Amino acid sequence: MTVSSRPDARRNASPYLYGQEAAAVARVLESGQYGHTDVTEEFERRVAGFLGVPDAVAVSSGTAALHAALLAARVGPGDEVVVPSMTFCATVQAILAVGATPRFADIDPATLCVTDQLVMEAISDATAAVVPVLFGGRAINLTAVQEELDARGIVVVEDAAHAFGSRAGTRRVGTTGTALTCFSFGPIKNLTCGQGGMVIPRTPEEADRVRRLRLLGVVQSRSERANTTAYRVDGFGLRYQLSGINAAIGLVQLGRFDTTEHTRRGLWRTCRDALAPLDDVTLVDVDVRHAVPHLCQVRLPCRDRVFAELRHRNLGVGVHYPPNHLQPAFAAWRRPLPATEQAGAEILSLPFHQHLTETDIEHVVAALGQALKSAGDA
Repeated sequence: MTVSSRPDARRNASPYLYGQEAAAVARVLESGQYGHTDVTEEFERRVAGFLGVPDAVAVSSGTAALHAALLAARVGPGDEVVVPSMTFCATVQAILAVGATPRFADIDPATLCVTDQLVMEAISDATAAVVPVLFGGRAINLTAVQEELDARGIVVVEDAAHAFGSRAGTRRVGTTGTALTCFSFGPIKNLTCGQGGMVIPRTPEEADRVRRLRLLGVVQSRSERANTTAYRVDGFGLRYQLSGINAAIGLVQLGRFDTTEHTRRGLWRTCRDALAPLDDVTLVDVDVRHAVPHLCQVRLPCRDRVFAELRHRNLGVGVHYPPNHLQPAFAAWRRPLPATEQAGAEILSLPFHQHLTETDIEHVVAALGQALKSAGDA
């Protein structure tokens, strides 16, 4: 069997369902209540319990979570937000959506993440927030500079779209109490709702602000609105609610997350071991002891030629992500970021999802070795 005939190797990422999700969705449909329902609120309680935090606020996407968290932290026009350029464009768009401007930071070449030193090098007098991106599932530790950030009034809003379930030391991401943490539950994330997101607030006041924002600024809760002839809108808001249909999927996924965590770590270790014999290939470290990996990425000196060769073989390789500071839409905030620019030219994401088998991984790595040889001979 050739690599190109293996369907799971043709996909860079893929949703993984455990089989009970359809029945859970069917129960919601049978109830006749499709929007924000008791199921949504149960999902919030279960995520909060899983993390061991007082509250969790479900929203319609990871981008909505970032937008709502920045608004809840009162970041807005005239503010600057430090953010790594190496992230999906949604992170930057959420900053622009609140009227703030991005201040792009460079990354550690080994992890593709910002560090406390790089954050402090990027901040200015206009900085109101820092948005560290937990790239590939790896937790970010800003403990060493947290006191200084607090003294400057700079809030930390974690983009943990890749990192649900990952740990910073012994604690799950989202439990430090020093940052608003934003998760994504999109189709290919470690935990999926089909589409959805979550904000982990630091305080009850922030939780209340996010809940009002996600329902068009309406003050009353769902149960309170059912018992009144009117409702009150006290500020700006958007329709960012998570439906019961999506929450039902998330509840099943959360109930099986121990399996997800174990499987993804095992697959990443298998990839690491298979890649070890290849010359000129550097695996991007995710700290698999603590992370629930979202990506398996390598760095290659001839990335573009290898990418073209592997795509020709119908393998699901990708690039996560082209640096944002080089995008036309964000050119006004461009600044030299040498480590990001070099990584942007070298990174390649290999197929990585729970449908993969060890045989799939062996075929992918064999094809990568062949592509490297072809690129070297070119």
